[in-house]
This record gives sequence, structure tokens and C-alpha cells, in this order.
Amino acid sequence: MRTVIIANGDPPGAEDVQRWLHPGDRLICADGGARAALALGLTPHAVVGDFDSLTERELATLAERGATLHRYSPRKDETDLELALLHAVAGLPDETDQSARAEIVILGALGGRLDQTIANVMLLAMPALAGARVWIARGNEACFLVTPDRPALLHGAAGDVVSLIPFGGDAHGVRTTGLEYPLCDESLFFGPARGVSNVLLGEHGEVCVREGRLLCIHTTGSVSSEKQGGG
Repeated sequence: MRTVIIANGDPPGAEDVQRWLHPGDRLICADGGARAALALGLTPHAVVGDFDSLTERELATLAERGATLHRYSPRKDETDLELALLHAVAGLPDETDQSARAEIVILGALGGRLDQTIANVMLLAMPALAGARVWIARGNEACFLVTPDRPALLHGAAGDVVSLIPFGGDAHGVRTTGLEYPLCDESLFFGPARGVSNVLLGEHGEVCVREGRLLCIHTTGSVSSEKQGGG
């Protein structure tokens, strides 16, 4: 199952929706993300959150159009996007069945408050998402985690920028193919920016890590103007 989630950050544009939302996909909105959906002429299958960013009129419109509303108390430990992600993965098949892994694309998760943006990216590491392929997309950027059991297969064009940032600690045994600055069983340490602004040499590349996690940010259609620190 493929799910697109619209969060309550900078709203996605029509081009983002056209690129990422396909016929048959399930659309879930995290609270105010539903306003962005309505503005784009979309009706979500579900809206999740405490609804402090939506008016009662907007909620009524969503319900009239067939959206299922899942309202939570504002006094909660999870953010609205976290709740939307948990809703998306509820009932997933066993994660050992790789062919059945769900795909989740998150739009509208970046921009606005810095704390919310950082927290939204950190949600990629939620244990509940272990059985899904999840990435955050905005414009020509997409970010996702690379883990020992989940290498990254990159698809793009020569000149695309690929940044590899250690996530939650040091990353060891990093190997890349198809990138201008290769890594051959090397370490990227938490803090230094060595892995920023690598460049895809052709249409395909690959990133693997033996220990730890990497946040991979793939920017398509841009040529790197600065390479920081090698790697």
C-alpha cells in the first residue's frame, strides 16, 4: 500500500502532488495539512490530529466529502504528523515480507518553525516505521534513511546533489557507487559535514552502510556549486 501524507508545514504545490500522489494511493492529512489538500482540490481519506489548525467549517467540509476525521486531545505526547504516520502504518504486514512493505511519502513537512521541521525529519527513525519505505519530499528534494538492512538505490541524472548525514550517531562501513566522491567502507562521524554535497555521476547510484544510519538527501536537477570536505 502506498500512502501520501500532507503535513502542516509549507504546503505542497500542484507539481509536488502531481509527482507524488498517484491513482490508488491513500491520502492522509495531519491536521492543517487538510487545508492544503482542499486548496488543491483533493479530499483526503483521513485527517488526523487535534484539529487546532482547522476551523469547524473546514472540518464539516472534509466530513461531507467523505474524509474520516480522527480527533485527538491537544494534550498529547505526539505531534499531528506522528499520529498520521502511526495511522498510516497501522495493520502493516510483517516487515520481514519485503515485497509487502508500505511506501509513505510525506509532503508539507518542511518549512515554518525550525523545531517542527527538525522533529518531522527525526520521525523517519520511528520504530513503528521499520516495516515501511518512508521519505520526505519537497520540490526537487527528497530525504530518507539509509540503514544496514536498507541500502539506497538512487535514480536521477548526472549533477544531482546527494548529501549523506550521519543520523543519531556515527555511521561506519559507508560504501557508495556512482558518486563523484566515493566512499569505500569508510566512516562518517556525527557532527562534521564531510558527506554533504556529493554528486551523482549518471542516472543511478547506490549508498550502503554497515553500522549506524544515514540521512540521504537527494536534490534533483541541480549541479553542486560547492563540495565541503571531500567524501
